[in-house]
Amino acid sequence: MRGSCIRWLLAMSIAMAGTALASEPSPVPAGHDAALAEKLGADEYGMRRYVLVILKSSDTPVPAGASRDAMFKGHFANMKRLADAGTLVLAGPLDGVDGWRGLFVLAIDDVEAAKAIVATDPVVAQGEMVPEFHAYYGSAALMGVNEVHARIARASP
Repeated sequence: MRGSCIRWLLAMSIAMAGTALASEPSPVPAGHDAALAEKLGADEYGMRRYVLVILKSSDTPVPAGASRDAMFKGHFANMKRLADAGTLVLAGPLDGVDGWRGLFVLAIDDVEAAKAIVATDPVVAQGEMVPEFHAYYGSAALMGVNEVHARIARASP
């Protein structure tokens, strides 16, 4: 009995020491850019919250023709508007497997707000695609994708 008490006390001491060490501030790594971290909305781990939206095919696609062409033109204009506002961080098409057509990463942390934003996209509003929403925690560096993309793209859709 006495040996098990000693082992328990030793385990508790180690656990408490680990907790005390974990609560001490971590040293700032060389090269850390505090101003950039703040600009990108990074937490202490260089991460931030987003909403990931998967766009899936609906059962009621818009038929080929002028209406469909206008819908997709509006879809691209909406993505540009959201990217210019700093709301849309990343977007792109998927391979269509299992009806998965595209994705958005939105620089907001509220799924309900994301639903209101995505509802404005013509492919959603006209029933071509159905959005699925997920909270996502990822690198704050994603916030710089649009700036870099603008510098490397030679053409736009």
